Amino acid sequence: MYSILICDDDRDIVSALKIYLSDPEYRIIEAFTGREAVEAAEREEIHLVLMDIMMPEMDGISAMVRIREKSNVPIILLTAKSEDSDKILGLTVGADDYITKPFNPAEVTARVRSHLRRYTQLGSSVRGFERYVVGGIELDDAAKEVFLDGEPVSLTPKEYEILKFLMAGSGKVFSPAEIYKGVWKDEPYGAEGTVAVHIRHLREKLEYDPADPRYLKVVWGQGYKIDRNGR
Repeated sequence: MYSILICDDDRDIVSALKIYLSDPEYRIIEAFTGREAVEAAEREEIHLVLMDIMMPEMDGISAMVRIREKSNVPIILLTAKSEDSDKILGLTVGADDYITKPFNPAEVTARVRSHLRRYTQLGSSVRGFERYVVGGIELDDAAKEVFLDGEPVSLTPKEYEILKFLMAGSGKVFSPAEIYKGVWKDEPYGAEGTVAVHIRHLREKLEYDPADPRYLKVVWGQGYKIDRNGR
């Protein structure tokens, strides 16, 4: 059974999410402030967190950072359309995904199922030990390390998986939907915005001039690719 922590100061939203996630495989834990969410994560074994951003006592971003200090469970932020800057901040400091209100029930259940599958399979799945090199970027999948011109680069798990996905198909153009399916293993709800944010942060870490990238190129109207020539 999977324990899912739902945290939102709007009790109606928590109730609605409980209905969407009504499944014998799920045990729902409720919290209504960021502080309650942190306490629940410390007290219970949690497999996934659905976290609102704007809450009293402690906002969702702060609560997520606290949870991330001790756990790498998937965290999906619950956001309003007006909270774009908070979405970007959340993805930067550790969120795995976000869902925009009002919710599509099918989207919620699909995202939760996908992240739970990836999280629970991570420890037991058989992974290859490939080494990818494109120009000055080296990705060692055995050690889960990335280097730029010989210097180590710290990436979030999703940034790492996107980079690996693009490097494995070096030179090929992938649409945001293809990247999302390949990395998140899920249907591409909201794929374009989510992928764009992660690509932007990858450029900030891997490009000396993110505005004029050598490696992570956008092909307008089509998607993204890793330039094999590194120009």
